[in-house]
Amino acid sequence: MLKQACAALVLLGASGALQAANAFPSTYTPVASQPTLLRNATVLTGDGQRLEQADLLMAGGRIEWVGQGDVPPGTQEIDATGRWVTPGLIDVHSHLGVYPSPSVDAHQDGNEMSDPVTANIWAEHSVWPQDPGFGKALAGGVTSLQILPGSANLFGGRGVTLKNVYSTSYQGMKFPGAPYGLKMACGENPKRVYGQRNKLPSTRMGNVAHYRAEWIAARDYLDRWARYDAQVEAGDEEATAPLRDLKLETLAGVLQGEIIIHMHCYRADEMMTILSLAEEFDYRIGTFHHAVEAYKIADELAEKQVCGALWADWWGFKMEAYDGIQENIALVDRPPGGCAVVHSDSAEGIQRLNQEAAKAMGKGRRAGMAIEPEHAISWITANAARSLGIESMTGSLTPGKMADVVVWNGNPFSVYSKADLVFVDGALLFDRDDPARQPVSDFELGQLQGVKQ
Repeated sequence: MLKQACAALVLLGASGALQAANAFPSTYTPVASQPTLLRNATVLTGDGQRLEQADLLMAGGRIEWVGQGDVPPGTQEIDATGRWVTPGLIDVHSHLGVYPSPSVDAHQDGNEMSDPVTANIWAEHSVWPQDPGFGKALAGGVTSLQILPGSANLFGGRGVTLKNVYSTSYQGMKFPGAPYGLKMACGENPKRVYGQRNKLPSTRMGNVAHYRAEWIAARDYLDRWARYDAQVEAGDEEATAPLRDLKLETLAGVLQGEIIIHMHCYRADEMMTILSLAEEFDYRIGTFHHAVEAYKIADELAEKQVCGALWADWWGFKMEAYDGIQENIALVDRPPGGCAVVHSDSAEGIQRLNQEAAKAMGKGRRAGMAIEPEHAISWITANAARSLGIESMTGSLTPGKMADVVVWNGNPFSVYSKADLVFVDGALLFDRDDPARQPVSDFELGQLQGVKQ
């Protein structure tokens, strides 16, 4: 396998840069924090539980316990009476940093439209940590988010999962241990972009032909590395390593199950085609994004345990988005295996993911589905973490997980509710009542200095 081959090359003294998994590593370090006890809150754990008048202890950057337990000396106590506590919110589809504010041409770094296949690009290399949108998202309770390239290409490149913290570099924001995602797109976007240039693909059948050709090339790439590895293990001193290919390296990571597919796709028929393509080349689709027709194939998605990252009510803005319904999220959220996620794809929407989830919950209820807050919160916490492959580390208030926690001034599914306190790894990074804990980016500081107070 590719990992083994790369390891063999290192033993032979070749460049360690061949190990893409170690390139641009996370340098994230949690902010120091003291043990903190939240007292007497309504707690939505993210995994289906609702606890009334409950306590929660954070210590060492982790959830220590929920309900009751020992309180260490020196613990800071916060009275959360009348307030609600949830896991930190997670947005699985964001372009903050790659399409930052202000929206000017110089900041348009999200779509590399030079080729329909740009699996070699990594979104993190465009992320501008000074984007004011990160702080605005934190004020909305978002503690983690995936930054994706745009959807102009069939293979758009790698996405990156970030902790929503201040840093001078994107590496200081990279979620430690999070797997990479590969952004792909089907349907109108790639065929329109390249069809207008009189290039392939210009049709949906051209899209699929291109996917298949690239997966064939990726399988051949893996085979060449495997043959080389076998030669090295057999003691062949004349073995020649295959030439490294950054596009195929990413696709090979998908085939090995190390990189998660995040597929921009609207229509049910196209999603079924993509699922068949995954069977042909023996890889797995992680999440269909946008997917306004996911409700039509909800059973198939649940059976294959594919998540749907969806909008509450954004549809009809182009032909492939025409057949959307507002009950989509509630219908995709079906046991067993169903994985409904509320996402933003918007610098504004990310600030109110809780309200987007509330709209979906309301539409589901009006359609006769009993959806309670303790369940709906999973759409923006636990299910989102599952989509990103980080569910063992965050997404619920499970003891031992990261202490990414939001204290709301009321029911988070009320239009009147706001995040009062936001903790990331147990550190209080946002406090609505304390201007000193309301992040302002370096870019904003530079602008505000010129404004008369």
